[in-house]
Amino acid sequence: MKVLVTGAAGFIGMHCAQRLLAHGDEVIGLDNLSDYYDVRLKEARLGQLASHPGFRFFRLDISNAGEIREFFEKERPHRVLHLAAQPGVRHSLSHPQAYVAGNLAGFVNILEGCRHAAVDHLVYASSSSVYGDNERQPFSVHHNVDHPISLYAATKKSNELMAHAYAHLFGLPATGLRYFTVYGPWGRPDMAPFLFARAILEGRPIDVFNHGRMRRDFTYIDDIADGTLKVLDRPAHGNPAFDPAAPDPGTSSAPWRIYNIGNSEPVELLHFIELLEEAFGRKAVKNMLPMQPGDVAETFADVGALERDIGFRPRTSLAEGVRRFAEWYRAYYKT
Repeated sequence: MKVLVTGAAGFIGMHCAQRLLAHGDEVIGLDNLSDYYDVRLKEARLGQLASHPGFRFFRLDISNAGEIREFFEKERPHRVLHLAAQPGVRHSLSHPQAYVAGNLAGFVNILEGCRHAAVDHLVYASSSSVYGDNERQPFSVHHNVDHPISLYAATKKSNELMAHAYAHLFGLPATGLRYFTVYGPWGRPDMAPFLFARAILEGRPIDVFNHGRMRRDFTYIDDIADGTLKVLDRPAHGNPAFDPAAPDPGTSSAPWRIYNIGNSEPVELLHFIELLEEAFGRKAVKNMLPMQPGDVAETFADVGALERDIGFRPRTSLAEGVRRFAEWYRAYYKT
């Protein structure tokens, strides 16, 4: 199988590409190596893939319609795992155009490429952020998600709608995965685990928003990658029981699906910090702050649909995942 992985230099992209290569697939990696965070980390991730004979890498920006069209015409991948995007809830408050270019225009270019190359399954990254102002817990794909509270979340909800249109119009099988707070080795430096680890080891205060009452469904990267690839191997199909008079937001008569992918065990941020303290053998200095604009107090994934359809079950406990992350962090940064 020839699989295109966009965002191959990213956190989830690298781990998924490694598994695809281990399975014997040919992997084409695509990334623009943006400087949103440390490019050296992205290059180091690519270094984990570069030695494999089944891997090829292209530095391209998905927002460039002409280059992406030519790329698909030449490569014609069988399946596409689309993980490239402009991430970050808070960054979207100050840099909205980056999200329009990467997450909206870029996604249309990927859809067009998949359509004309007759890709047999597109799996793309959505986010738990789409649940926005919804306070019903756990978050279910059957809930309405029409009230995003950040531009980032709005672009991810837009991706789901755009994918549905292509599934309906052109029969493109498309599955969206709403990722819940992914962490682990090779993680993103702009996310809480990384920020907390660095501050703890440097003896600096860490910013703890909502006065520590945040709850997050932390999900270890190995569980995320395994679930993602199981979904990739199961092309979306229409739901014959779909009722247009009472439409279910999680399914469709078109070959389109949405899944939550998370640990389904939310914990308070303060507990996560305690596990980091244990793993690093140092105490954190906490700077308690109010809730940030665009953030939500709790995320909690209902993964029932994913468990039913592909047998997804997270296997990594939070304590074990934090320990592995801390070991990688010390080794990579030589602390």
